[in-house]
Amino acid sequence: MTEFVSCGLRCHEEWVAIPTEPGADITAWVDEQAKELVERSAADGKLLDEDLLRQDLRERAADSRGRKRVHAFALYVNGLEESTALLEVDFIHPDETVAAITLDWIAERFSTDDFGAPEITHARVPLGDAVRIRQNFAAGDSGPDSERVLMETITYGVVPPGSDSAVIMLVSWTYPGVSDIVERMADDIVGTLTVETEA
Repeated sequence: MTEFVSCGLRCHEEWVAIPTEPGADITAWVDEQAKELVERSAADGKLLDEDLLRQDLRERAADSRGRKRVHAFALYVNGLEESTALLEVDFIHPDETVAAITLDWIAERFSTDDFGAPEITHARVPLGDAVRIRQNFAAGDSGPDSERVLMETITYGVVPPGSDSAVIMLVSWTYPGVSDIVERMADDIVGTLTVETEA
């Protein structure tokens, strides 16, 4: 079985890397990142409420770290104290329940029809053959009095040549009006994915 040791990617400058390492100092990260985002936004003529920004950074970190992703990034647009999209990367390896990780298996495993059939396309990216799944979910609690929101997503599954494992890149957002730009960013970023395998 091919074991991925690490994964690399390059994001646009608006994406903030969320520390996913178990021993990361989240308080220090929030302090440093909030200061950088406030300064970046001010240079663009847009002031931020630093307390609201810190709260959002803490929530984003807790959310992604709870899922133990390989990488996680949050999109922060100047002038907004909340992230507008989330990008996470993870690995999938075959096991006793899945003998082979294929693009067709990824498309089936990661698809849903909450809001109609997903848009599934196949592509070739620098890392290898890929499947792209564009779909929407009903996000939030499912209780009778809870308010559910539309979550838009793009999932990329990439199987590098000679590998029996896959890299999964999921981009999700609920913020209205950002679909076009987030989709373009996701399609750019997936082209920068790299992996290092065990010798």
